[in-house]
Amino acid sequence: MTAIRGGVFTRADARACGYPDPDIDSLLDSGGWRRIRPGTYAPYRDFAVVTDEMLHLRGLHRVLRSGEPGLIASHQSAAALHALPLWGLDLTQIHVTTRTAHSGHRPSEAAAGSRDSWAVIGADEVCRHVRDPIGPGVQVWNNLRLVSPARAVAEVAATSPLVPGVVVAEAALAAGIATSRTLQRAASQLVEGIDQAERVVAQAQPESASVAESRLRLILSEAGLPTPSTSAPPAIDVDQTGCALWFPDERTVVEFDPRRPFWCQVPDDYLDDTATRFFAPRPGVPTEPEPLEYCWISWTDLDDPPLVVDRVRATFARASRRTGVRIFDPTRSPRSHRRRRTGSTQPDYALPSDHDIPG
Repeated sequence: MTAIRGGVFTRADARACGYPDPDIDSLLDSGGWRRIRPGTYAPYRDFAVVTDEMLHLRGLHRVLRSGEPGLIASHQSAAALHALPLWGLDLTQIHVTTRTAHSGHRPSEAAAGSRDSWAVIGADEVCRHVRDPIGPGVQVWNNLRLVSPARAVAEVAATSPLVPGVVVAEAALAAGIATSRTLQRAASQLVEGIDQAERVVAQAQPESASVAESRLRLILSEAGLPTPSTSAPPAIDVDQTGCALWFPDERTVVEFDPRRPFWCQVPDDYLDDTATRFFAPRPGVPTEPEPLEYCWISWTDLDDPPLVVDRVRATFARASRRTGVRIFDPTRSPRSHRRRRTGSTQPDYALPSDHDIPG
């Protein structure tokens, strides 16, 4: 609840999550929760460290609850309400979709004197996307109108850079709130940016489990490097699942910092079952070769894609030298191996004379 409310929630929200009033009062008295205003609270850890994502969500809730009727959260604002990662997205404006191009909001006297009024946000901080009709994929959650996860991903993909769009799409696939088919349908129903949205949807893969992995897979794919295996490296530690990519043909493991993991609807014991079912050797099935080389990619390295590509290629080359198997490039032009004998004016390829033929 706190993740999609910008770290702030009401007493009614806490009750809906299973907190009785005595527990709420105890958390407030002990300092675990802080009172922002009467009836509105925030966990101390979220209250102490405020991020851009939290500020964006708080402003979005104020706009939707105190703004003009008919506003629908869309684009990255709707992605935030669906708990999708906002890495790399522009959060300076709150994105809403409406049928009218001009605001018809006139704050009431009570709203004008409240910090929750839309006037606190400012008209220049709200980006209005005019669309009449509104289009499909609009839903209501907690009395808030917002677009569906698939439509939010498509809108982000159409208006944002490629990498953040792919991150949001893969996060939606990992969370199970969208599928490749629903993303394709939502992209085709856009008014503008259909080609860009379809490119992002085509790039998105459901294997990624974090923002770092999504960025790394995209860098390797655009560089034309081999596709990693869907299975984990042999003898992998279960705790390291989702922190490495396995290239069995190159016998290389690319490890990375799993920064900003995606939210996923799976129980905690699912990882153990998956590791036993898919990663353990099975009778009669040949096991993959042991890794020969390892490559580490940090979060900061992902900001320099050429560096990542060069490092992975160098690791592939080291593993190839250790196997003793040389792979030649078929497109390379052949080299001539003809040589001249020292002190001879006759080329090596000349036909032998009669006295050179024995017998």
